[in-house]
Amino acid sequence: MVPVHPQQVPGRRDLLRWIIPAGILTGTGPLAEAPAPLAALLTDGTLAQITLEGEAVGTRLGDGRTWPDEGARVRTALHAALDDPAGWITGTGTAACDDAAELFGVAQEVLGGEVGEFARSHGGSIDLVEVHDGIVIVRLGGACHGCPASWFTLTSAWSASCGDAIPGCGKSATPPHR
Repeated sequence: MVPVHPQQVPGRRDLLRWIIPAGILTGTGPLAEAPAPLAALLTDGTLAQITLEGEAVGTRLGDGRTWPDEGARVRTALHAALDDPAGWITGTGTAACDDAAELFGVAQEVLGGEVGEFARSHGGSIDLVEVHDGIVIVRLGGACHGCPASWFTLTSAWSASCGDAIPGCGKSATPPHR
């Protein structure tokens, strides 16, 4: 059995990230097809979306569902699904990310909200540089520049916030150091 560890997403009661060992699954983004145990939870409305995030599986509950009621079922299905790595097929294309202006607006909202506040509370900043091909380019400043935990802020809080607003999006990158 592959070990999994649930991780809450701040400010989002409907989301839960399941941390998994590195190298178990490949690809990132929303699933186009899921292994049967998870596909059943998508079909019955328990889950609204499943997203691969590298070393985590993001799960968003369906409307009216709660983690205290559904968490055990989701964990059981996830354990079974992790035994079928070939069944995890991410979506092709980035239709949800094609509108750069929309993603830019979402990125500005995220920076003005919890993610930006978190960076500022630690003496740092995250500046929006550009948006293209569904990827948001940001520059880390102040205490965030060179911070070993900045990857967590970018991959967890940032990607979850952008990705929730526009499913399939939310990848972030920092420009090369000059």
